[in-house]
Amino acid sequence: MKMLVCISKTPDTTAKIAFTNNNSTFDTNGVTFIMNPTDEWYALVRAIEIKEQTGTGSVTVINVGPKENESIVIQKALAIGADNAVRIDAVPDDAHFVAAQIAAHAETENYDIIFTGKETIDYNGSAIGGMVAELLNLPYISLANSLQLINATTASATREIEGGIEEVEVAVPFVISAQKGMAEQRIPNMRGIMAARTKPVKVLPPKDFSPYTSIVSYELPPARTQVKLIDPEHPEELIRLLHEQAKVI
Repeated sequence: MKMLVCISKTPDTTAKIAFTNNNSTFDTNGVTFIMNPTDEWYALVRAIEIKEQTGTGSVTVINVGPKENESIVIQKALAIGADNAVRIDAVPDDAHFVAAQIAAHAETENYDIIFTGKETIDYNGSAIGGMVAELLNLPYISLANSLQLINATTASATREIEGGIEEVEVAVPFVISAQKGMAEQRIPNMRGIMAARTKPVKVLPPKDFSPYTSIVSYELPPARTQVKLIDPEHPEELIRLLHEQAKVI
């Protein structure tokens, strides 16, 4: 199996979020970036597992972003077990721009499976996988929590649906977005970190695609209010607050 895993860079979940330029730009000062967890924990690891189980094939990771992404996300992906990497040298504008760049590369390489995480933890758009599938005219399985190869031309996957589990079969090639259950997180070991230094990273110029959307402004959610402690000897005070302030009763 020749597999492509789409990986992205996101702020660490503990990052302090702030904006500049009249709330139109994310302030990256002091922010630590990481590989998007669902890309890493589920999509990438499952692709590596399939290669290990079949004993053949390759795992390529692709990232649309500046050179700094090589040290932030690509080297880690190679240390976990990817064979090689492609970086599209561009600033990702929106989901369509990123998907179009990935599709433009994929259509020249004939990948059997293209993985994405279910969504990035900063924008939660969950749009890249579907867009890539549409641009390549391939089947798309969203929000999958398991993937098994039946043979060289067919795979099966499961998805959680309301009140049950949906099992689907799909012909190779296809695009799939992975979520919890697909695989277990792997921590790079020293051997993998050393091996990553010798694995190839191909840098490609971006294709000429226009974004569909642009950021107008960001807005932080309201600050959390302070917790109020109510004396258990006075439940009437709790009822009054729930009625007059929280307005839930």
